[in-house]
Amino acid sequence: MQEDTAPHFVLLQMRTAPDAASRIDADVRAFHADNGPALLLHRAALSLDGSQAYVYLKSHAAEAPDAEAITAAFQARCDWAGEVRASPLEAMRDFAGASTGERPHFHYVVETDPETGWLDEISRWYDTEHMPGLAAVPGCVRAMRFLNRGAGPLSLACYDLLREDVLGSPPWLAVRATAWSGIARPHFTNTKRTMFRVVAEAS
Repeated sequence: MQEDTAPHFVLLQMRTAPDAASRIDADVRAFHADNGPALLLHRAALSLDGSQAYVYLKSHAAEAPDAEAITAAFQARCDWAGEVRASPLEAMRDFAGASTGERPHFHYVVETDPETGWLDEISRWYDTEHMPGLAAVPGCVRAMRFLNRGAGPLSLACYDLLREDVLGSPPWLAVRATAWSGIARPHFTNTKRTMFRVVAEAS
């Protein structure tokens, strides 16, 4: 029996027109249907201000998907999407959250370029303390970290949440306030933090 290959992830980042909120769920699902089992929908999320969307796709094909072809096909299907950029994502860690099995309603993303010489230290902090700690907070469904090999920043950490206010809960804030966090976080550069609302996800 042939072994299942590790999935290739692709992130589509885009600006969104004002009418995107009413159309994104149906259009993203139609795009998924157009591409069949070769390209699967992982998650689609719209920022709270409605100005941008992130669509995560994955493929189990032996070869990585053609990012340029995906961009063209997506723009042809979704005319509300502008400045679409497709980036290969290298999956680094995946943690089941304290609320695993429940349906997330929010998707929080932290993107950053580690300062020169700090990638290894920040990766250790993420993988051994920060992400497992945040995943264990009630209301966190899943935590994943990727390296963005396209339109960075390089490090992309994302958290599927039941509620937006999980970020302000005492357990979440306690994880953010550790001594190691105080060492690692000052060496983030080009940092972007965005809260999204989940609009479509894999079945």
